[in-house]
Amino acid sequence: MIKRAFLPLLLLTSGLASAADLTEMEIRWLKAGAAVLSYAKQDLKLPIDITVQPQARPNDVPLALGYDNGRCKLVLSMRGNDNAEDILANVPAAQRPLMIEAMVAHEIGHCWRYAQGVWHALPAGFEARQPPRQGAAEELRDTRREEGYADLVALAWIQQQHPEQYASVAAWMRKVREPSPAVGSHSTLNWLQLASTGAAFTPGLPVFEQANLVWRQGLLQDQ
Repeated sequence: MIKRAFLPLLLLTSGLASAADLTEMEIRWLKAGAAVLSYAKQDLKLPIDITVQPQARPNDVPLALGYDNGRCKLVLSMRGNDNAEDILANVPAAQRPLMIEAMVAHEIGHCWRYAQGVWHALPAGFEARQPPRQGAAEELRDTRREEGYADLVALAWIQQQHPEQYASVAAWMRKVREPSPAVGSHSTLNWLQLASTGAAFTPGLPVFEQANLVWRQGLLQDQ
């Protein structure tokens, strides 16, 4: 259950004066992700700021995460973005908040990696079997790996919070990722296939550790 009382707190800690400063779409997305954001900000103490772009740029995705001066920046680019909710077009209305929650958990997975100082780093004890790539190829591979990790965080979160909905979310995420080129920066099917069911994750561990265990398996196939 999303905590309705969290939205005013979210607005205050994000530098937004009130819900009146937000559009209906922005409020819907923030409410859908409120449980994840509450966990990240209040329980984990992750340094997260929420930024609303006054005007989306061409090709902006509705939700993205950056890192600046030691803080994660969760950026909403929905104003003037006619395609903001295209990613949900084939999702039944009743399930859309769940998919948004998974997307927010994905971005928090990125924030965790940044905050731990391990962005683009391999897990401890993991050794690559092939020589390091250079330039654009290396950047693409590293980005794909981070996207794979974040996808697994999203699925671990769903398995922990909404296990009865896991199959629906996992199937939707695979569908979203399928159009990506086989070696594209968002080609995470390698990891999603390892987590086709919630049984892939180890109960009782924090979601980031659960995701890391499956991520390591996928890294062995991503070299």
